[in-house]
Amino acid sequence: MASLENQVNDLRKQKQIAIKERKKIEQQLKNLRSTEKRSSSSLVSVDKKIELERENISEISNILNQKTSQLESIERLISEAEGRILRDKESIEQLEQEIEFSENDDEKQDIQSRLNSLNSHVKELESEIQNRKKTARKISEEVSKYSSLQSNINSKIQKYVKSKPSFRDLVNNSRKEAEKISTLLSQKMKIEGAVTKSLDGLLPKLKEMLAKKAAAAKKAAAAKKAAAAKKAAAAKKKPARKAAAPKRKTAAKKAAAAKKKPARKAAAPKRKTAAKKAAAAKKKPARKAAAPKRKTAAKKAAAAKKKPARKAAAPKRKTAAKKAAAAKKKPARKAAAPKRKTAAKKAAAAKKKPARKAAAPKRKTAAKKAAASKKKR
Repeated sequence: MASLENQVNDLRKQKQIAIKERKKIEQQLKNLRSTEKRSSSSLVSVDKKIELERENISEISNILNQKTSQLESIERLISEAEGRILRDKESIEQLEQEIEFSENDDEKQDIQSRLNSLNSHVKELESEIQNRKKTARKISEEVSKYSSLQSNINSKIQKYVKSKPSFRDLVNNSRKEAEKISTLLSQKMKIEGAVTKSLDGLLPKLKEMLAKKAAAAKKAAAAKKAAAAKKAAAAKKKPARKAAAPKRKTAAKKAAAAKKKPARKAAAPKRKTAAKKAAAAKKKPARKAAAPKRKTAAKKAAAAKKKPARKAAAPKRKTAAKKAAAAKKKPARKAAAPKRKTAAKKAAAAKKKPARKAAAPKRKTAAKKAAASKKKR
């Protein structure tokens, strides 16, 4: 029994340890799978970002090429206009010289008209150059802006490209570690399955043994309870038997009891007053009907010596009215038959009231006293 319980406890501990290790390995595998998934998703997102940035940079490059070509064309036009202005100025100088040396008025007017047209053309070219220079400044600002954007995008693309190998390494390492952990997890699951199988084989036997043990304990408790009830019933019956038959005293015990209590027999009887005698007569009427104890001659002589005064005392006589009233008050007690006592009750009464042996002798009536005095004379 104990060995089977120990085996079950050991298997349960092994199962708990196996479950704990399996859960730990499952958590590691879960973390590795999540790391691999995050790394692969990060790698895909980096590729997407690189493609998007490359599309942006291609658009910016196209815009930048357009702005650059516009700036170049404006600069070319400005340079051409400046060249025309220089040529027109040279022609103006020549016409001014010619007008100085001309003598004819018609020639002067013709030269002056040509001079005026050249001056107006120069002014137009100068205003055009100013406008084109303003446009060139705006375009140059836009070109610088797009150039900075292009450089930023290029730096981002380079950053993304540099981060790709790290994500790729994380994916590969996580995959390798996950494969190792998965093999270890399968081993732990096999161990757990074997322990569970062994435990499932032993548990029914243990339950059967525990059921038998519980039944035996229940049976023993019921037997113990029945024995206790039987003992209690026997204990209730025994005290009645002890009280039924009183123990008889041996002669040696009686002699020892008589030695222990001699003083009560020799003690002088207490004298009762008339009131006490009347109360005793009311309480104990049955004793009046009892036969008086006979005294021996020696006892009578001793009593006559001790009580000489009472011989001359006249007894109290009851009147006829008093006797009739006493007879009316207590008629039942005189006619009542005295209850008979069993031997057990007599023995118990003798144990409870030993003092009655030493009680004072009953007083004699006047007639008895007179008869006794006549005999003694």
